[in-house]
Amino acid sequence: MLRLFKADLHIHTCLSPCTELDMSPKGILAAAKKKGIDIIGICDHNSSENSGAVMNAAKKMHIKVIPGLEVTSQEEVHVLALFDGVETALRLQEHVYENLPGENDEKAFGRQVMVNEKEEVEGFNNKLLIGATTIPLEEVIRLIHSLGGLAIASHIDREAFSIIGQLGFIPKNLPLDALEISPRIPLEEAIKTYVYDYPITRSSDAHSPDDIGKGYTSFLLEGGSLAEIKKALKNEDGRKLMQVNNPGELNL
Repeated sequence: MLRLFKADLHIHTCLSPCTELDMSPKGILAAAKKKGIDIIGICDHNSSENSGAVMNAAKKMHIKVIPGLEVTSQEEVHVLALFDGVETALRLQEHVYENLPGENDEKAFGRQVMVNEKEEVEGFNNKLLIGATTIPLEEVIRLIHSLGGLAIASHIDREAFSIIGQLGFIPKNLPLDALEISPRIPLEEAIKTYVYDYPITRSSDAHSPDDIGKGYTSFLLEGGSLAEIKKALKNEDGRKLMQVNNPGELNL
């Protein structure tokens, strides 16, 4: 049976150096539950190390967790990569790590904390996760699709680290699955400003628990899987992208 699902597909954990430490698996899930979010995407910068921990913590909470990462291309464009399973997300992570130069400076960027579902610290990632990979944008998208994932251009309305902010345009025939807008821009303004032949989603890009759910997309789905979301973005088998919330619609 088809029903509405609220999805926030762009959430960072304490692994991303720019997040708050309370972005732990339990902290994220508690905030998502409070906001009535059914599906969350875990997309840390250039890594999926904490995706499995959030998935394990969510098993009894009736919240679907989609593992992923936010890849920074050679052009410094952010792209969400979302997958059916954490093993596939980690396969992309291998490619990213092989092409991610530099080491993290904790004093400059903050700690990159790897945790388990019990909130226990398992280590600190020393890679420069905030940096850009040496992988060109088109190759990033090709790699995501080769592993069966969804490729969504992150926060296209932002000046920094968005495809439009970095390139000034979206290259013709670029095989993105969707464009993401941030909570800062009304949908009507986004449609007028960004006239492209792609579905538009909204996510929070949450770096703190309070930000979770400030941006979300409503989908008509049979279940909360990535396969269902793929169908909705293509308007297949009755699955649909129903609406993108406007700022202020979810203030719990």
